[in-house]
Amino acid sequence: MFEIIPSIWIIEGKCVRLKRGDFATQEVISNNPLEIAQAFEGIGIRRLHLVDLDGARRGEPKNYHILEAIAGYTELKVDFTGGISTDGDVIKCFEFGAKTVTIGSAAANFPERFAQFILSYGREKINLAADTNPEDNKIKTRGWLKKTEIDLFDHIEFFYERGLKYLKCSDVTRDGVMEGPNFDLYAGILEKFPSIHVAASGGVRGVDDFRKLRDLGLKGAVFGRAYYEGKISLNELEKFVAEA
Repeated sequence: MFEIIPSIWIIEGKCVRLKRGDFATQEVISNNPLEIAQAFEGIGIRRLHLVDLDGARRGEPKNYHILEAIAGYTELKVDFTGGISTDGDVIKCFEFGAKTVTIGSAAANFPERFAQFILSYGREKINLAADTNPEDNKIKTRGWLKKTEIDLFDHIEFFYERGLKYLKCSDVTRDGVMEGPNFDLYAGILEKFPSIHVAASGGVRGVDDFRKLRDLGLKGAVFGRAYYEGKISLNELEKFVAEA
């Protein structure tokens, strides 16, 4: 089954959008993230990717109250991300209502710890975020503010061998600019790791991109800006959810 997953990016409790992860491009979309989440739930979407950008920058989650509100007032399965680094962070995310957590920076900085998360909490609850610039295929962390020397495919393989099931991968050059997903990147990941459930993130322009990603063999796609700029309507999303 292919799943479309809307993202809500949070700074100081507000829903924002960025281009290519650049905090200087920040635009406030709404002061009411819950209202946006409820609109998605209303058309049959079942999962939400909630990004704590304050947490990503500071290295620990900050917007638990938004997670708690959305988890408490919708039936959405909330995937929470942003600054999750310790066992305590993971436990708090689940306590505040997250169904899954997606972890990027801590996986890059403390790979053995992240591998232990998979073992401790189960592969259904712990997702890897592997975000990269395809010019060099190096992993980017801390809300994409920091570049590492870790190769994307080596990074995925390390966790794949330790039970990883779910991967969210972003081409950071395409995020928030609606230039289309990096289909070649995802095809390469699936060729090497055919049993990983890959969700694409970045560049979605419309429902045709969802169809192409689905036909490529991906399990999901995270989207945001195309909806917030009116390039995809709730009606179009609802029709796609019904057909998927």
